[in-house]
Amino acid sequence: MTVQTGIQPLSVGRRAKDQAVRVLVYLAFAVAIVPLVSVLWLVVKNGLKRFDVEFLTHSMRNIGARDAGGGAYHAIIGTLEQVLLASLIAVPIGLLTAVYLVEYGNGRRLSRFISFFVDIMTGVPSIVAGLFVLAFWILVLGMPFSGFAGALSLSILMMPVVVRSTEEMLRLVPNELREASYALGVPKWRTIVKVVLPTAFTGIVTGVMLAVARVAGETAPLLLTVFFTDSINEDPFNGPQMGLPLYVFGQSSLPQDIAIDRAWTGALTLILIVMLLNLVARLISWWRSPAKRG
Repeated sequence: MTVQTGIQPLSVGRRAKDQAVRVLVYLAFAVAIVPLVSVLWLVVKNGLKRFDVEFLTHSMRNIGARDAGGGAYHAIIGTLEQVLLASLIAVPIGLLTAVYLVEYGNGRRLSRFISFFVDIMTGVPSIVAGLFVLAFWILVLGMPFSGFAGALSLSILMMPVVVRSTEEMLRLVPNELREASYALGVPKWRTIVKVVLPTAFTGIVTGVMLAVARVAGETAPLLLTVFFTDSINEDPFNGPQMGLPLYVFGQSSLPQDIAIDRAWTGALTLILIVMLLNLVARLISWWRSPAKRG
């Protein structure tokens, strides 16, 4: 009886602490989610006013600040092309860098050097990336303002995110899988391609989408490298090309209510594009997952 009397209050105390911590966790989640829900509700509420076919299929060419109508088709095309080009540049470089750091660079001076600069790039302000491309690509090399110049600045911001997320996913792959492959006589490079990368594929895709979401709404680099245009430019390598962040920035800086409505709708369109890209990535990850293939 003495032992049971001593144990019972301890159990009750632990249960009370567990409930208290659980309540604090739920409260912290609610506090964190309230601003997000508030922003989403505000964007959806104001963005639906102009979210129509005309907005998605027309540009701002020959549309004045006081004129009704107009759309963001030219900005949507520009954002999709710029993010795609940035991904084509940043994802392979980031993926290969992460593979080197995890699989080949253990304890090497070059590996520590690369990790140091990846950490520095993670904290670089977005406008610095735009200034670098402006100074080197446009002013020194004499290249024109273009969507590709904007993609270069966005890729600088994407690379550290891809490297760090891929590196963490590769480190989560059990070493037993690598050792089993080596025991069968499979070369290291083939083990990486056939065993390590497929195992970490879902996490790598998630990291890439985080990087895409990180740069899709960047305005400062595009202000310095892409420039403004109201016309449709489907060639990202020649001439100024609009992007949705620039479109929202430009329209929101005008005093007319019509322009403000277009800015809200542009922000809503950008959110929907990012959500759609994340949905596609999730579907690809689900389709390629080991459980689905099994």
